Amino acid sequence: MTKKRKHQEDFQKVKLKVGKKKPKLENATDTTFKTKAIQIPEQLKEDGVLPTQNRKLNIKDLLSQMHHYSPGVKHNALLGLKDLLSQYPFVIDAHLSNIISEVAAVFTDKDSGVRGAAVHLLQFLASKIRAEQIAPFFPLVSAHLSSAMTHISEGIQEDSLKVLDVLLEAYPALLTDRSSILLKNFVELISHQQLTKRLKSKEKLSWMLSVNPNRRVTSQQWRLNVLTRLKKFLQAVVDGSSEIEDEGLQEQKDSPRSVRNPICISWKVHANNQQHIQLFENGGLRPKINSSFRLRSLASVMDSAEKGLSSAENLKGFIEIIIPLLIECWIEASPAQSAPILGNLLESESQQLMQQVLSIIHLLWKLTKRHDETYKMELWLRMNYLVDFKHHFMRHFPYSLQETVKHKKKDSCKGSKYCMTSSNSVDHLLLNLTLCDIMVSLASTSTLQMDSGWLDMIRKFVTDTLQDGSKLNSKQVNRLLGVTWRLMQIQQNKVATEPLIKAVYTLYQQRNLLFPVRTLLLKFFSRVYQKEDLRTQRIRSRSKVLSRWLAGLPQQLALLGLRNPELSNQLIDIIHSAASRSNKELLQSLQATAARIYDPLEVLLGRLPGESQRRLVQLVYFLPCLPAGLLACLSRCCIMGRMSSELAATLIGILHMRSSFAGWKCQVQDNSVNDVDYFSFLFSTLIGFSREELTSLQGIRGKPHISQTQLSPVRLYLTDLDQFLHHWAVTEMICHSLSTIPSQSQCFDILQTGICKYLVGLVVIPDSTAGSVLCAINKLLDQACILSENLHKFLASCCYSLLYFLLTLDKEDAEHVQKRDMLWGSCISALALLPRLLRLMLQSLQVSRICREELPVVAQLLRLLMQHGQLRSHMITNEFLVQQIIKDIMTLKSGEVQEQWLTDLHYCFNIYLASHPQGPGPINTVY
Repeated sequence: MTKKRKHQEDFQKVKLKVGKKKPKLENATDTTFKTKAIQIPEQLKEDGVLPTQNRKLNIKDLLSQMHHYSPGVKHNALLGLKDLLSQYPFVIDAHLSNIISEVAAVFTDKDSGVRGAAVHLLQFLASKIRAEQIAPFFPLVSAHLSSAMTHISEGIQEDSLKVLDVLLEAYPALLTDRSSILLKNFVELISHQQLTKRLKSKEKLSWMLSVNPNRRVTSQQWRLNVLTRLKKFLQAVVDGSSEIEDEGLQEQKDSPRSVRNPICISWKVHANNQQHIQLFENGGLRPKINSSFRLRSLASVMDSAEKGLSSAENLKGFIEIIIPLLIECWIEASPAQSAPILGNLLESESQQLMQQVLSIIHLLWKLTKRHDETYKMELWLRMNYLVDFKHHFMRHFPYSLQETVKHKKKDSCKGSKYCMTSSNSVDHLLLNLTLCDIMVSLASTSTLQMDSGWLDMIRKFVTDTLQDGSKLNSKQVNRLLGVTWRLMQIQQNKVATEPLIKAVYTLYQQRNLLFPVRTLLLKFFSRVYQKEDLRTQRIRSRSKVLSRWLAGLPQQLALLGLRNPELSNQLIDIIHSAASRSNKELLQSLQATAARIYDPLEVLLGRLPGESQRRLVQLVYFLPCLPAGLLACLSRCCIMGRMSSELAATLIGILHMRSSFAGWKCQVQDNSVNDVDYFSFLFSTLIGFSREELTSLQGIRGKPHISQTQLSPVRLYLTDLDQFLHHWAVTEMICHSLSTIPSQSQCFDILQTGICKYLVGLVVIPDSTAGSVLCAINKLLDQACILSENLHKFLASCCYSLLYFLLTLDKEDAEHVQKRDMLWGSCISALALLPRLLRLMLQSLQVSRICREELPVVAQLLRLLMQHGQLRSHMITNEFLVQQIIKDIMTLKSGEVQEQWLTDLHYCFNIYLASHPQGPGPINTVY
């Protein structure tokens, strides 16, 4: 009983009463809760610092996916990078280091799709990243590229060439700085070291072409791909060296980089002994220092491996490795080894491979020329490789597609395949020309007899190609002329050079040549002429073909005109060079065509560049004779504005130096410029208008072209401002030339005769002509000169017409306002020098014949003349005339209110004339 009671006490049941709530248990869970809104706007926003692409991935996410094991993820990451960077280019600068490192790391990825996407992304980045930006990271890119080129996987090697193409196109200078490593990689792509017993000795390693049957392409196609890139790489090395000349027809070594500084000489200043001509050594070119010591270049402080091909030792080592491999490639692709099936791709690949082989050798030859000991390098090349080149390269020379077809089936030479093969003939011409360029560089004058056999083959090929008449592009012609020039240097006798020059001239005579081709031919002939002219007179033997070419240049210039200004510019330069050397044939031809070249109706002189115009004008100095017709053309060129005023002044100075009035101490060429023709040129240029133009002006009436007054028989034709300023500048030079003639009185008589014959009696005269005549009179007038009555009256009428035009000129007319100072000065100077001229002008002021509107102008003119210091004494002398004019004005204005201009006129007369002791008294006493 006791145990049961205790058990019930531990677990007693609680009795619930009706209407009472059930009590809460001690372990009951509280299920009540409260809610509150949470604000998260910042979390919903996109990251502003790191933009995302369409998949909401930023740059960090995409770069992290580059390390994923799945090729698909890496491929999508590369595509996403390109999409992101194209939308937000500024991300490239912020994450350039990470982008470059991650993209370069997948150059050696196992998946071809990933490598292809990496190449496309690299190509995109190359267009956005400058060379100076990527330069700090380029060693890493170059290391990954080198790793890809030497990878064991054939697919990675093939894709490495695509990466190389992108880098060569975008960053050639950065890539060529690491040429020592990349050149070895090129060699390993097509060859392997030959495992022989010689490896145990200390001899140099030998290389042999490798064949990999696992590649997707043939061995020949793979070598073609590698050699094509090697050629581009070497071309970048050559282009990056400033010391290497361009291929083909070369100029002197210092000419492309030297700057000629011509000495500007002013005829006017030099003639007055105010300017001295100072001559400099080498004509302003870079001075040549004859010293046995040479400064060490920056490249010499680097290790031999870092120098790359800039080191002669490294260049020789690379040549020793690559030339045998290239010869093996040539042997495999030579016509004797080609498959006897027309249309086989191997034939096309063979021709391309042969071209790449020769191009690489040609570029290596050019690299050897930049070293100091070029002669020793040429001897080393000749000694080591001439025999192999003659045996392999010259064996089937010249190469052409037709020769290869002869070994193929005869019945397969028809149809579309024949058309396909004939279209590749241009490539074979470049192949032969490259081979010629390589071979002639190994020959010299001292080895002419030993090399006569294969040199004759090259000479015949070059001659036949030039005379063939087929359409050649500039690259082919450049190579042809380069080989031709080298052949002419090897054998310099006329018997060998004349056929070559004749062949080039045959090509030059063809019509419709391309402009670059014509330019190359002109440069070639110019260089040949300069080389021939440098020889002494004793051994000089002028080429007949070259003389014929020179004689035809002026006629070509006249016929060409402005159809090709650049070509005309080159012709002018060559003609100027030959004329300065007094070439007889050219000067005779230039004399015959000078009238056509300087024809004012043609626009040749006015449309050429400034330097070409200057040289064309300078050619006048070298002409044997200057007839009247040519001087008339030159005068019209000066008048019509075909040349600038400075150039017209130069022309006038040249004609003055050719005339008998230049004051030469030595005997000048007889009858070069006739004195009468020279004065005719000066007078025609001074007038500024031809007789026909002056005649046509006589029918013009009224404003705005004519300024006229009732007190002067001369009406002024108002010229344009540009024409006026040009005419005035030419007038100053004409006046200077006239003033240097010893007999001033005779010169003035000639000028007076011309004015009276051609200008006196005209009703309309241009304002520039009237001002120029007054300027010339002022310049030439002295005490011995006597003016005729007709000239006095004409000049007086011109003075009043000009002064009336200036006083009635509207201040808002900006064009004619600029003429005021020049015309006013000429009129005042003429009136001051010629008292009779002032008196005649005052006598012509018959105010009774003019309208009332012109009276204030006359009053203003009188007031200005009285106020002018130079004219005051002359005005005092003519006080009676002035007083009479004022009296006539007062008579016309009697009974009216006195205006201000009349009051001013009275005041000036009383101050400057009436108060003078020699005068008849104040004017107030008269009225």
